[in-house]
Amino acid sequence: MAGFTVFRDQTTVDFTDADYFALVGPTGSGKSTVLDAICFALYGTVPRWGGARGIGNALAPSSAEARVRLVFESAGDRFVATRVVRRDGRGNVKTAGAGLQLMPPGFDVTKLDTGMDLEDLGEVLAGTPAEMDAAVIEAVGLPYEQFTSCVVLPQGQFADFLHAKPATRQQILINLLGLHVYEGVQSRAAERGKAAEAKLTVVEQQLGALEDATDEAVTAASERLERMRGLTAAVEGAMPGLRAAREAEGTAAGTRDAIDAELTALGSVRTPTGLQEATGAVAAAREAADRAAVDVQAAEESEEKVRGELTAAGDPGRLRVAQDRHTELARLIEQEEWFAGKVSVAEVEHRDAAAAAELAHAHNLGAQQLLEQARQDYRDAQQLDRASALRGHLTAGDACPVCEQTVSVVPEVPRESAVRLAEQAGNLAREESEAAQVRWRERDAVARNAAFDLERKRGQYEHHLSRLAEVRKAVEGLPTVDELQRRLAELSELQRRLEDAGSAVRRAREAQKKAQTVVRGAEEQQRTAWRQFDGVRDGLARFAPPPADRDDLAGAWRALVDWAAGEHGLRRASRDEAEAAVRAAHQATVHAHDAIVRLFTEAGVTVTERDEASLIRAATVTAERAEAAWQRLTERREQARAAREQRAELLSASRVAKSLAGHLRANNFERWLLEEALDLLVDGASRILRELTGGQYELMHEKGEFFVIDHHDAGLRRGVRTLSGGETFQASLALALALSEQLAGMSTTAASLESIVLDEGFGTLDAATLDVVAATLENLAARGDRMVGLVTHVHALAERVPVRFEVHKDARTAHVERVGL
Repeated sequence: MAGFTVFRDQTTVDFTDADYFALVGPTGSGKSTVLDAICFALYGTVPRWGGARGIGNALAPSSAEARVRLVFESAGDRFVATRVVRRDGRGNVKTAGAGLQLMPPGFDVTKLDTGMDLEDLGEVLAGTPAEMDAAVIEAVGLPYEQFTSCVVLPQGQFADFLHAKPATRQQILINLLGLHVYEGVQSRAAERGKAAEAKLTVVEQQLGALEDATDEAVTAASERLERMRGLTAAVEGAMPGLRAAREAEGTAAGTRDAIDAELTALGSVRTPTGLQEATGAVAAAREAADRAAVDVQAAEESEEKVRGELTAAGDPGRLRVAQDRHTELARLIEQEEWFAGKVSVAEVEHRDAAAAAELAHAHNLGAQQLLEQARQDYRDAQQLDRASALRGHLTAGDACPVCEQTVSVVPEVPRESAVRLAEQAGNLAREESEAAQVRWRERDAVARNAAFDLERKRGQYEHHLSRLAEVRKAVEGLPTVDELQRRLAELSELQRRLEDAGSAVRRAREAQKKAQTVVRGAEEQQRTAWRQFDGVRDGLARFAPPPADRDDLAGAWRALVDWAAGEHGLRRASRDEAEAAVRAAHQATVHAHDAIVRLFTEAGVTVTERDEASLIRAATVTAERAEAAWQRLTERREQARAAREQRAELLSASRVAKSLAGHLRANNFERWLLEEALDLLVDGASRILRELTGGQYELMHEKGEFFVIDHHDAGLRRGVRTLSGGETFQASLALALALSEQLAGMSTTAASLESIVLDEGFGTLDAATLDVVAATLENLAARGDRMVGLVTHVHALAERVPVRFEVHKDARTAHVERVGL
């Protein structure tokens, strides 16, 4: 323990080999706190805290953290339980860590206080407070309420089991004896019965779906399979005859179709539409193209003539440059007077600004002189005021404090301070000086700007005069403005005529191009007609058509059409003979096909196929389907047999599960076991109570309630709540010892009660009863199968315990010291 309630400093209590011990010490020293630490490490709460909300009681005063670590054995395994509680910045106390580990064999317990992580202590069974609840119950075998009623019996709750309600006492015994296993058996049996019924429903549905899978159906399917296999063999044997008939029909049809193709080819020869027009269009197009070429040559000659006249008329660019020079000269002459006026105005503004700046400068000098005079007057005034101050202490006949001369007459002290008047005058002079200086700076800046503007405008005027002289020189020797305008008008007219001539050339060339396109189209149309002729004639090459005249397209077509008509008439008679042969071959094919179809009909199979491959495939597919149906029926018959066997098994399992669930529920098996356990418990407690009370009391139960039989009062039956405090302690101790002795052997779980620790008022017992209690506890401890502990401050009882843990407390923390064996 560290920081836990009164144990501020780290404290270790080692109960190893302490089969019978006592925690002794003054009241309030911390004896019960040791038991609290055991409960807190396991369950996270303590009985006297009033539930989990009292976790703040775990912290020692002014401590921010409490740690408890418990090593215990249960059912042969060693465990370590750890809990850490901390107070956060807001003052809230919460569990900061919790864990339960299964320690490996041979682990050195002395390492537990070296700050090892939880994982270092062994296999982690729980790592969070939420996981601890189930893990501790699994390891100890008891929940918190039963643990504090049967193992660690704290102050104020020693008689809880004695006074508990029947239902609460029954639940404690169920947990102690592990009787909930029978509830689980009944529940599992009911669940298995329901599961078997659900599976049985599914199996019944399967059997309903497999009603047709009988031995008779399998035999019929096998017989049909044999018939279908015979059909396949018969169809395959008849196929060569059908195949030969189809081949003969195909040959006859081929001969007929060849004649039809020749008739179609010869009958399709026709003279093309528009053949005459295509022949005459070529000559007309060529004549139009020649005329367009003559027009192009005439337009090009006209354009060349105008171009020569334009070249002789001169360069229009030079004429326009000369015209621009005349225009610029007129503009410069017009602007000369404007520039001169700007310079005159700037000169006047400059003179005015310079005079204003000079005047402001003179005013500034005068203001500075007045300011300097005011400063001198201020210094003189200071001397006058100091002299006046000396004058106030002088009387006629005194020595002057400055010159040490005798003062015959003391001048009158001025009514007002000369310094104050001089200071006012100085302020006025300073303000005037500052204002004069500002005015001078402003006027000087205006004068400088005026000088700059004057220089800029003079420069502009000089540049204008220089440019005027250059343009006048450039204009000398050039034609006049009127002459330039006339010549430019002539050039513009020639340019217009040149453009018209160019447009005429382009139109003539476009017309020539169109005429050439028409020529090419007519020639291509004529070539197309010859290609069409050659194509038709090549298609008839096998018939040896007559030769064609390549110079006469129309004549060539007429000769070919007349020849094709003659050949077409010669082949009409051969076509009728071929058609008769086809009909005869078709009848033979129909007879062969009908013979095969009769095979299918005789086998009970309908078929619509006509070709050999389809008929063979139909026979094969029919046999395959018959085989698949036989196999499917065979498999379904086996499934039905397996389903019937499964139904029998499920019926048996359902009956067994229902019977077990019914017996456990109807015979009140658990209640019978509880009554038997309670009888054993009461018998053992009565024996111990008789020893403790000198034969006065026995314990009995009826309908779950406890009573005592008082033999000193003629066997009167009394309720346990009528007992005095000492008598209640004796009865509770008897029950606790009986639980420890009797129920450990009857438990079916790990909840074997191998320890019992009593924290109850032994001081309420008289000497004789105390001696009986001590002897009873000594006998229990002497058996060696229980660890027995008690918390007491009764010296007489503590002296009879072989191992004592003395608990005492100083101003800082509590301490525990082992005394004895």
